[in-house]
Amino acid sequence: MNAENKAAANGWGKIQSGAKTALLALVEKTGYTMVQQNGQRKFGGPPPGWEGPPPPRGCEVFVGKIPRDMYEDELVPVFERAGKIYELRLMLEFSEEAQLAIRILNNYEIRPGKFIGVCVSLDNCRLFIGAIPKDKKKEEILNEMKKVTEGVVDVIVYPNATDKTKNRGFAFVEYESHRAAAMARRQLIPGTFQPWGHTIQVDWADPEKVVDEETMQRVKVLYVRNLMMSTTEDRIKAEFNKFKPGVVERVKKLRDYAFVHFFRREDAVAAMSVMNGKCIDGASIEVTLAKPVNKESSWKQHFNGQISPSSENLLGFPNKEDGTQKSLGKAASASVLLNGQHSPGSPEAERSTYPFFPGIKLTPTSMYSLKLSHFSSAVMHLDYFCHKNNCAPPEYCLYSTTSQDGKILLVYRVLISSIADDFQSYFMPEQLCTTIEDAKELAAQFTLLRL
Repeated sequence: MNAENKAAANGWGKIQSGAKTALLALVEKTGYTMVQQNGQRKFGGPPPGWEGPPPPRGCEVFVGKIPRDMYEDELVPVFERAGKIYELRLMLEFSEEAQLAIRILNNYEIRPGKFIGVCVSLDNCRLFIGAIPKDKKKEEILNEMKKVTEGVVDVIVYPNATDKTKNRGFAFVEYESHRAAAMARRQLIPGTFQPWGHTIQVDWADPEKVVDEETMQRVKVLYVRNLMMSTTEDRIKAEFNKFKPGVVERVKKLRDYAFVHFFRREDAVAAMSVMNGKCIDGASIEVTLAKPVNKESSWKQHFNGQISPSSENLLGFPNKEDGTQKSLGKAASASVLLNGQHSPGSPEAERSTYPFFPGIKLTPTSMYSLKLSHFSSAVMHLDYFCHKNNCAPPEYCLYSTTSQDGKILLVYRVLISSIADDFQSYFMPEQLCTTIEDAKELAAQFTLLRL
């Protein structure tokens, strides 16, 4: 088989013939595998003869500013100077056609009032596992998942915000491929597998936010997680200023995580290397570059075009044909291959009640681990949206006026702040309500539609 055919068999795509020959020589020399799939080419992971689990978190470095015509045959020898490479993932540029499709078709009005969302497709290799006993350690969860599923690469477990000896009741299981993750999801259907005597929750994990390299090269904010609840912003600032005094501009902390803003990017990158894994007030922290919020992404796309069924009659829009007010109903969404899975859209929240029998076991649950179908109000949707996008909780400010017939009319103004990139916006609907509940719901829905 010639170089062209071998490269095609590995899915290496359109690269110059000379580069393909060099890559094949690298593979033959090292014994590593190299496969290209959905925007990246993976060298190794694991390397030949590797035994045991993959390297722990903190063993991976990000490399930017790589020349466009440089490939693994040049990169691998450079990084082998530092030690044995477990895996090298080279991020590739999307085709011009794909970029054009995203640019001109995202939010395209495919029918009157019906907008489609077009974004990058990624393989999702990670599952969310909920309702895990909080006393279980990473090794126990990893061994349990390996018992019943194949292709487990790693388990990510986050410490409890208030008690670092416990987990948060959920974990993320990383698989070697999307196919392995999909098969595992079928095997872990609730009721068929009960680790430690518990019924677990299983679903696709939210894919990590993809930010282009050029944008990431400008980031000078660090995301710090696994902090103690009692740790103050002043304490964090003092710790990050230790390696070089005066480099931290400010710190914004929410619960057990924080954003540390630096005056200069190079100081942020240096601090990330120094501070990752350090202990602050007895907690081992994780430090990464913060990913900026994409201000152009709409809430409609994020939620598959769903509008809260309980509040859809609050917000009116003019009918294009006759100019009359028309309530905004639930928009249909296409079943599109998104992040490696079909996403037909969330069903409406079920508003039924069920009897609570004695002996029913209850599990403490975070609202942020639930699906969107469990929310029936825009207020809760907005809170969920802000949490998922690393924004501060929405701030509501109530205003009132009096109608001609003497009624008190109410409206809320909502402040949304993105801590990572200093984005701040106010939103206020152009309609007034007679009850405080309706005013808040209307303001939340108005905000969501304009984010």
